Amino acid sequence: MHVNEKNRTPKKEDLDEGPSKSELKRLMTERQKLAEVLAALSSDALKTIPMDEAIKASIAETNKIKSFEAIRRHKQYLGKLMRFLDEEELNAIQKRLDAIQGISKAETAKLHHLESYRDRLIANDETFTKMIEQYPDMDIQNMRTLIRNARKEKESNKPPKAYREIFRVLKDMGI
Repeated sequence: MHVNEKNRTPKKEDLDEGPSKSELKRLMTERQKLAEVLAALSSDALKTIPMDEAIKASIAETNKIKSFEAIRRHKQYLGKLMRFLDEEELNAIQKRLDAIQGISKAETAKLHHLESYRDRLIANDETFTKMIEQYPDMDIQNMRTLIRNARKEKESNKPPKAYREIFRVLKDMGI
């Protein structure tokens, strides 16, 4: 090692500088946020994530903790556990997480489509006529009754029993 004669400090080019403290902190924060996202997943979705079973078990414990401060400390602990994962493992986890979230986005879009279709059925008889043409095998009388009951429920501010039943029927039909 070369030493500067005046103040006996090592030269800058001789030091092996790794990532800065700020960079390390950013990485740890990213991994902690990833752990928080994983903790928000359902237990079935979490099972499909390719990672160590001990980390999965620790992530699953997050839902059992009720104290705010304990949750905060547990999330920091999860971030610490996630530090030991290499880039390849993190990429595999992120890829699977993206697939899971993509599925849920598609499912949400489908539910929104069913809700809007149901609302159009209740608001407009013409939509129901088109539905009969598209799905001649459906129980037309039952659907007509449900639509009529849903309109009455809405007018009289009653609980939306028929309104919900229309949604179930549409979902079962695969619309």
